[in-house]
Amino acid sequence: MSHTTMPTRRKALQFLAGVPLLPLGAGASASLLAACGGGDDGASYVSASFTSMPAPTLANPAAMATTTVGSSLNIQLSDGSVQTYQLAYQPFFVTGDRVPDGQGGTILSGGYYDIHNQPIIDRTVPGSERPYFSDAPDGTSLLTVANPTVAGIKGKAVFAVVQFEYTTWAQDGKTDMYGKLPSPIAVLTLDQDQATGKLSLVKYHNVDTSKVHGLWITCGASLSPWGTHLSSEEYEPDAFGIASNTMFQAYSQNLYGDATRANPYHYGHMPEVTVNPDGTGSIKKHFCMGRISHELVQVMPDNRTALMGDDATNSAYFVFVADREKDLSSGTLYAAKVGVGFSIDPAATGAAALTWIKLGSATSAEIEQLANTLKPTDIMTVVKADPNDASFTKIVANGKTEWIKIHPGMDKAAAFLETHRYAAYRGASMGFSKMEGTTVNIRDKVAYSALQNCQDSMVAGNAANVPGNGVSIPKTLKAGAVMALNLRGGQKDTAGGAIHSDWMPVDLKALLVGEDIAADALGNTANPHKVANPDNLKFSEKMRTLFIGEDSGQHVNNFLWAYHIDTKQLSRIMSIPAGGESTGLHAVDEINGWTYIMSNFQHAGDWGSIHKVVKDTLDPLIKANYRDKAGAAVGYLTGTPTQMKLGKA
Repeated sequence: MSHTTMPTRRKALQFLAGVPLLPLGAGASASLLAACGGGDDGASYVSASFTSMPAPTLANPAAMATTTVGSSLNIQLSDGSVQTYQLAYQPFFVTGDRVPDGQGGTILSGGYYDIHNQPIIDRTVPGSERPYFSDAPDGTSLLTVANPTVAGIKGKAVFAVVQFEYTTWAQDGKTDMYGKLPSPIAVLTLDQDQATGKLSLVKYHNVDTSKVHGLWITCGASLSPWGTHLSSEEYEPDAFGIASNTMFQAYSQNLYGDATRANPYHYGHMPEVTVNPDGTGSIKKHFCMGRISHELVQVMPDNRTALMGDDATNSAYFVFVADREKDLSSGTLYAAKVGVGFSIDPAATGAAALTWIKLGSATSAEIEQLANTLKPTDIMTVVKADPNDASFTKIVANGKTEWIKIHPGMDKAAAFLETHRYAAYRGASMGFSKMEGTTVNIRDKVAYSALQNCQDSMVAGNAANVPGNGVSIPKTLKAGAVMALNLRGGQKDTAGGAIHSDWMPVDLKALLVGEDIAADALGNTANPHKVANPDNLKFSEKMRTLFIGEDSGQHVNNFLWAYHIDTKQLSRIMSIPAGGESTGLHAVDEINGWTYIMSNFQHAGDWGSIHKVVKDTLDPLIKANYRDKAGAAVGYLTGTPTQMKLGKA
């Protein structure tokens, strides 16, 4: 075809307006245009920005009752032109859907399985027994593997790993199921259309977790630099109180058929899922990364250093430095001590220094063996009242004051199986409340972490606050904050030992904070034009954008935000169904030339006191959209000009 008959650049760009997000590589625009028959000017990608959408209101109740996207992505090209993409949400499924199993049949999405890989049945409504399925999909990773072998792929095979945190209620609507079912993880095989970038589900595979004792409350997740899915087990069960923990007993019953069989020391660790070319997945659990409230582990570009979220009251910054690249099965665990000057005011000058206490070094195998054989009372003595005994150390753990004594020879077991208590014992700054997601800005060597709330253990004078531990603010900020941590090499631990990492956090400063308000007309108790209760965090290197998903009890609708780290522009890009939580965030700069923002939500219509204005109007709509509130969506943002509608139950 001659140059004179090729489509114009303008027409080529118009063609692209209906495809998923523009590839963001250095020559991305030129390559796309060439694929469409244009690209004669060779304009290349320069930058990205988002046009913010308004928060939905009762003027349009339907918009409050589903995933609503009214934002756009603007791509600045090197010739000065801008290509704008109207965004929309594309679900792969709503949990409870029957989806392809890759073998000519179907499988229940989000379904739960016991230790024998048999479906767990909800029998709370006699005569209507059905398998349990989750309404809380969470951490998601999008990836490729070499030489995929899944049948039925017309374009290119792309895989997503999706974990399901819990289910909120049994089908009777009265039986609380939080933490009572073993969390499933699924591998999705997706067919990527090479003309449009669209992803279509062709296979759903439930990962066998029986060899790792099942999983408990898998929350946020991340993609490792070597292409595996790094999961999480949130809220490690307190081994000292397990006899009275009815939630964990129910979990054990559902997993094993025995309320006493599950071992609390098998949970609170960091699972890793590897996707196989045939669309299946295998899993291992790393017992040497600390038994904490794991959430959104971020492995740095050195393939060794992992900064971990710790979603607990009296939480801390923990870092694990692996002995070998791309292998988390052995290494050294550190906990941070916060220096003077800690603040959640972004305008504050300076930053609080971080130093690192070495808690211990271990292999996963040896800690799992300790978990298999030790009782909590073998490791330490814990009492709730002052024993007036100098051999005990006073600590605060999970919001409560305790006195503990480590038994001789049990420091390693304490460090890796009773990590919160041991870190407090060693003097780490156990003062944060609900530290959620972590992510990294590689170019600037800055990590970001989310504090869902700044309350309780963080507030001076609160019973859970530890005076002198460096984490102290004058008053509560329920709306939370996003913190920035500079990363450096050449660090030593507090005992003078070298830390073999070039990616250790060295200080801590507030980047973004929410704003508590008196309830507005809709019911919001945090400023709806600011981030509130940040949870999921992911950073896009090429877009220079920090994506923030909310887990907010203060916004009537939770939001997904985009914050440009250079321009400081904060844009609301998606609204989650009212009463739901934004989860599963994963920003993917490039897969086969296409860019994706993965996003799920949880528990739509889980009403709280802030929803009293909207509940009566929205409840029937959410029930109609999401299986009587038992279902939730797994999907991604597209560049499609119209929003995909979710099917009714």
